[in-house]
Amino acid sequence: MSPRRKVDGASEPDSAVPQPRHRRAWGLPLAVTIATAVAAAAITLCTLVLIAHEKQSRATINDIAALDYVRSFMTEFTSPDPFHANDYADRILAQATGQFAEQYRQNLNAVLVGVAQSEPTTGSVLEAGVSRHNDDGSIDVLVVTKFTAKSPDGKLVMQRATRWVVTAKQEGDRWKISSLIPMI
Repeated sequence: MSPRRKVDGASEPDSAVPQPRHRRAWGLPLAVTIATAVAAAAITLCTLVLIAHEKQSRATINDIAALDYVRSFMTEFTSPDPFHANDYADRILAQATGQFAEQYRQNLNAVLVGVAQSEPTTGSVLEAGVSRHNDDGSIDVLVVTKFTAKSPDGKLVMQRATRWVVTAKQEGDRWKISSLIPMI
């Protein structure tokens, strides 16, 4: 037989046997698909956790800033100086906004007379804590203060503790007091 002979499909018995097919490797594409889905789910979950963490972190920082401001304000508010009543009233009014500012302006003369006639008082904040977050972005803070005053002769020391609900609102980069309510 010559190597150039014509092969006829009918004459050769081997031509009827089907050629073996290459088996598809489906394991590798399946593994890659599953790994991609797991990686996408992990990235999504990590992103959601990061967003929640950042939200909580910002809220905590905001609460701390509000508490520090309210503590400072209440220390100043509960420490009137009768010798500088006008300065005291101006400082308090500069830190007021909203309803508290309106009430303070309306009663400014009475406040000035009351401060000028009082004895020097030292106020301090015993404790403060966030009570509630309001829808308008303001924060209600429950504050416990202590007033300490001496009698005119200096022999009698009077102390009184009071509770307040103070609403602090951020205006721009500054906090201001929009409501100040004594608790009975």
